[in-house]
Amino acid sequence: MKDTAQTADTDLVVVFGGRSEIGIEVARRLARGATVVLAARRPDDLFAQTTALHDAGAREVHTIAFDADDLGSHAGVVADIVARHGAIGTAVLAFGILGDQALAERDAAHAAAIVHTDYVAQVSLLTVLAETMRAAGRGTMIAFSSVAGVRARRANYVYGSAKAGLDAFCSGLTDALHGTGVRLLLVRPGFVIGRMTEGMAPAPLSSTPGQVADATVAALRRGRSVVWVPAPLVALAAAFRVTPRPVWRRLPR
Repeated sequence: MKDTAQTADTDLVVVFGGRSEIGIEVARRLARGATVVLAARRPDDLFAQTTALHDAGAREVHTIAFDADDLGSHAGVVADIVARHGAIGTAVLAFGILGDQALAERDAAHAAAIVHTDYVAQVSLLTVLAETMRAAGRGTMIAFSSVAGVRARRANYVYGSAKAGLDAFCSGLTDALHGTGVRLLLVRPGFVIGRMTEGMAPAPLSSTPGQVADATVAALRRGRSVVWVPAPLVALAAAFRVTPRPVWRRLPR
């Protein structure tokens, strides 16, 4: 008998945030023989991404308009994907913004925008996907938290607070999905060297989008519910939790 807990659902892969470097790298590793849907703003401007997925062996690649911040559109986008392509096997939630911490401290609207995209929009889409997948009796969601959510630091506490909220939500959702045939993989990377962090000096235990994707897909195939990238980051996170506040507030990003 096939162990479904050890097998990734790869017949229909949907990347929400179709320009994301990590999202595309994950999709490339799941693409062979699969249908892939890239959901993004400006879906007609995804030539490089669709080409990369075709080159990786995808059977078909489609695009669809998706605005993560438009919460009211989430249910319709997911329903449209299912109507066109069938049940979603793997949904990759790869959208998010780092934002500008200094601006967020002066501009409440910018602070709220970071939290809206990195937490509220994620919660909305995860809820829609979970309900859709429950109805189908199968499916996997991949969400990206961050080591920044372990304990919010002075240098990026707005972004860190959003990731902390997402991490807690995913923990509870994972328990709620137990026994339903639907599962959630929560990925907790450290500093990722890519477009979002361009111009920033890499932090200790940094990784690339490809390395994050490798760890994500390996965890997916092993039936894991949480993966730290890189693995030693879990020890650093434990140290974060017990660092005295006078020391903690002086730490750089």
